[in-house]
Amino acid sequence: MKCSIPKGTRDFLPLEMERRNYIFNTIREVYKTFSFEQIETPSMENLDTLMGKYGEEGDKLLFKILNSGDFLKDVELNSDSRIAGKQICEKGLRYDLTVPFARYVVQHREDVTLPFRRYQIQPVWRADKPQKGRYREFYQCDADMIGSTSLLNELELVQIIDSVFKKFGISVTLKINNRKILAGIAEIINAPDKLIDITTAIDKLDKIGIDKVREELAGRGLSAEQIVQLNPVFELAGSVTDKLTALKNMFSNSEIGLKGVDEMSELFRLIDAVKPECAIELDLTLARGLNYYTGAIFEVKANDVTIGSICGGGRYDNLTGIFGLPNVSGVGISFGADRIYDVLTELDKFPKEIGQTAKAMFVNFGGQELAYILQCASAMRSAGISTLVYPDAAKMKKQMEFANKKHIPYVVFVGENEMTNGSVTVKDMTTGEQSTTTVAEAIERLKS
Repeated sequence: MKCSIPKGTRDFLPLEMERRNYIFNTIREVYKTFSFEQIETPSMENLDTLMGKYGEEGDKLLFKILNSGDFLKDVELNSDSRIAGKQICEKGLRYDLTVPFARYVVQHREDVTLPFRRYQIQPVWRADKPQKGRYREFYQCDADMIGSTSLLNELELVQIIDSVFKKFGISVTLKINNRKILAGIAEIINAPDKLIDITTAIDKLDKIGIDKVREELAGRGLSAEQIVQLNPVFELAGSVTDKLTALKNMFSNSEIGLKGVDEMSELFRLIDAVKPECAIELDLTLARGLNYYTGAIFEVKANDVTIGSICGGGRYDNLTGIFGLPNVSGVGISFGADRIYDVLTELDKFPKEIGQTAKAMFVNFGGQELAYILQCASAMRSAGISTLVYPDAAKMKKQMEFANKKHIPYVVFVGENEMTNGSVTVKDMTTGEQSTTTVAEAIERLKS
């Protein structure tokens, strides 16, 4: 049988794991500086928790889990596959971390102090078509604030995005929009009931182009006149102030549209006050397809690599209400660790020391030297130096080739002379230079 894994999933080699942990630890470090607390939720949720939260497209991408046991024994399956699915599947793999978080807040409401700031770094699953930068199993690195409507929360998310990508050395553009603005646009073209259809179609603009978006809008029931009235969304240009002024004039008869403009004006005023380094744009074509967004929405693109969004998020006003806790507003972002990995790889931005399995390796000559090098290795490890003792008394060539392949920068030799003098000989594998010193001096050299 040929060994394989499901499409859209991956095994990770040790070097890849080192790089992934660098990504997770960098993001975690920034989250902690903004006072977020870590939680985890199960990989699977009850299907009722997940269904209906992600929109029509999202529901199709849920991985459902068959009920355990002989579940077909007493079941007459419905001919409608959607109904039949509910008969045989009660659980599903989580599609994102935000809906499980909303469920978590409601379920643990007695233990959670609002406003609550949590971060979560775990895998999610989507039955999507695998392609570059798009996997069926991937990690999200979420940060959410829930229990506050203040736009300072949105500002802090902007600052987090700026800090994370500055640490990675990735040049990015942060695109911002507001679902209330999109709701206002739907209202002024007399299609308020088509907001989800409009946002779902517009969200595909980067993937399929404006002509295909217009075709999809027509297929979703918008008239030719209404589609023409959407042109300002695609064509509005100028500075943030210019765009917001034009929108304010357009929304003279749309209360929700004006509220969206006011929120964006205030958010950009706050952003101007802290002056982040990353490029920031007001992009009226940004829609974010998930149904639960109600306010500001965010999306981050890498400037120097052609790839999809590497971070996104937004404001959701009543996601917890679905689970019985109404009127609790939240806002959050999610970093796509796998796409960030691809960007860092393409730009060669990973720190060079990543993949270094050990700082030093003791060559094993066997015999009486072994007890001595084990003591030396213990002393180095106690000093915080990653140290390896080659396990076999193999030929010198084989041990040195191993050190080269594992990118170990220092090799340590101990022979009869070193044992007699209480010393070690250290070879720098980069320069080829070697010197004989005491163990204490070798430790200080390797630590520096």
